[in-house]
Amino acid sequence: MTQAAIPLPATPELRIPIREILPWAVFIGVLALVVLYFVSTEQGALALFSNGYVHEFVHDGRHLLAFPCH
Repeated sequence: MTQAAIPLPATPELRIPIREILPWAVFIGVLALVVLYFVSTEQGALALFSNGYVHEFVHDGRHLLAFPCH
């Protein structure tokens, strides 16, 4: 049984538009740093907010990510 070789069509080059992705990457990076601050550091002397609401809100996430808080 013989088959004729069918040439595959050429695939176009995939181009990633860095100028369109860069602002989103910076935004997500800053957002990730803010979340990391609130989960890891927002307590005690370094608190941005005077009450303990943020600490209590992220308390379980802090333990899940192995940040000590007690």
